Amino acid sequence: MKAQTLFIISLVVLFSCNAGSEKNTETNKAIQDSVQSYLDAYNKTYKELNIISNEASWMTQIRIVEGDSTNSVANNKAQEAYAKFTGSTENIEMAKKYLIQQEQLTPLQVKQLKAILYKAANNPETLQDLVKTRIKAETEQTEKLFGFDFKIDGKSVSTNDIDGMLSHEKNMGKRLKAWEASKEVGKGLKSGLVNLRDLRNKTVQGLGYNDYFEYQVSDYGMSSKEMIEMLQKFNKELYPLFRELHTYARYELAKKYAVKDVPDLIPTHWLPNRWGQDWSSLVDVEGINLDSALKTKDAEWIVKQGERFYVSIGFPELPKSFWEKSDLYPAPADAKYKKNNHASAWHMDYDQDVRSLMSVIPNSEWYETSHHELGHIYYYLSYSNPEVPILLREGANRAYHEALGSMMGMAAMQKPFMENLNLIPKGSKTDEMKTLLKEALNYVVFIPFSTGTMSMFEHDLYAENLPADQFNKRWWELAAKYQGIAPEKARGEEYCDAATKTHINDDAAQYYDYALSYILLFQVHDHIAKNILHQDPHATNYYGNKEVGKFIAEIMKPGASADWRKLLKEKTGSDLSAKAMLDYFAPLMDYLKKENAGRKYTLPEL
Repeated sequence: MKAQTLFIISLVVLFSCNAGSEKNTETNKAIQDSVQSYLDAYNKTYKELNIISNEASWMTQIRIVEGDSTNSVANNKAQEAYAKFTGSTENIEMAKKYLIQQEQLTPLQVKQLKAILYKAANNPETLQDLVKTRIKAETEQTEKLFGFDFKIDGKSVSTNDIDGMLSHEKNMGKRLKAWEASKEVGKGLKSGLVNLRDLRNKTVQGLGYNDYFEYQVSDYGMSSKEMIEMLQKFNKELYPLFRELHTYARYELAKKYAVKDVPDLIPTHWLPNRWGQDWSSLVDVEGINLDSALKTKDAEWIVKQGERFYVSIGFPELPKSFWEKSDLYPAPADAKYKKNNHASAWHMDYDQDVRSLMSVIPNSEWYETSHHELGHIYYYLSYSNPEVPILLREGANRAYHEALGSMMGMAAMQKPFMENLNLIPKGSKTDEMKTLLKEALNYVVFIPFSTGTMSMFEHDLYAENLPADQFNKRWWELAAKYQGIAPEKARGEEYCDAATKTHINDDAAQYYDYALSYILLFQVHDHIAKNILHQDPHATNYYGNKEVGKFIAEIMKPGASADWRKLLKEKTGSDLSAKAMLDYFAPLMDYLKKENAGRKYTLPEL
């Protein structure tokens, strides 16, 4: 009797649970349907406003005419409409309301709702006058930056001209003039940067962030403290190699310029890059003279060759509109307008309208840059698929975009790849250690600039409210500490040398994206080389390998709908780590120690 009673009770409980489960499922579905209707409507409007906003921004970048406010007025209007929608109190309240029930929603819905709140924090309706003021200030700063007339000895020059002088000129007086000319633009940007810092901080504080740096970092699911600690960790791990490179560069540059007394800090005008972030042109590798090979090509060939590479590994040809609407080459010498001189990729409609803004000339730098920018373009096209909502058509995180673009640029510069394209003779004898050294002077040298000088300056700017009368002082303190470089003579606060870097103005508080992208680049490249190509990571040829293309496409396709940490672990087998980058450059340490024997080290040991 007892057993029969227990059996009946069990049946009652089972039926009750099933009924409850069915009821819960129905409730969850009803909530999910309601949320989906809201998200569908949001995504539709978000896309429409982005098209208008992107078109307006595009015009401010490709056609800057002094005294003509047509583009800036249109841009301000478009940005204000975008800001009004994304920061509306209604959207903020709706997203918060639905997130209270997030356990009953799908992961994709939760991601979109959180994205809505993240975007709202940059444009809250409760601070709409502040947002309008910030939009206007950002447009004006962009026009000042890219509309600046660089001059040497009273003659107008382009940034390509300045970069060319810093790469090849041996006359120290001319080099110094070129470097100083590149910094003149900062003077007129300082007051705008101070204003933008205050406006950006106040805007995001409206939705609970302490400062703009914290806001941007939160997109990674991290706190400012966690990000700073990670950046410092990567910098520390690569520091011993950088210290050897710094010592080597000091002595080799002194020899090149016939300077007897080797300085403790490298004078900035000795370096080939305006910010000292890339020293690779210090080394020429015999047997590899890409610039010479590219002299026979035109600028269009450079970009078309980039497309041929992606097509060879399985990606589609670029849309016809890419070639019709992009702005790929320098403005004519007699043009009555100026354009943004910094390479960028644009996803105009979150679908197939993709464009690039460049100033391509046939040299090795633009050859690599073109492959990099097309990496962004193909990433856009890959996640523009029905499985990824408009709101999540972004990189898995911001560093993924840069990593995959940079990786393709690096792959296109490796010897077997270039031999395959007959850019260098097949079987060319090269000094492999010199090749590795040249790469290190690019990739390793970039780490202290990106993790240190840039990221720490922007942290101090936003999180510590760095006083305006200390901008230049702090910038050069950080450059000396992290990069071991210094200007020939002290530069006062009438200058704002940090603001000469475009990202400080128009891509603020995000430069660590590039640092993390280099770490990610080597991790993904290492996996491709060893597990797909079965080649030495130092000498790979991606060209024509469909398996490589498939692997990269699988990383690109989910966009931001994937968890960036899980995606990396799934594809490479490990969490984000500098190990692959350290392994790649490990053979260089012994070589540099021999080269530096008897030389004075001026950077401290850790």
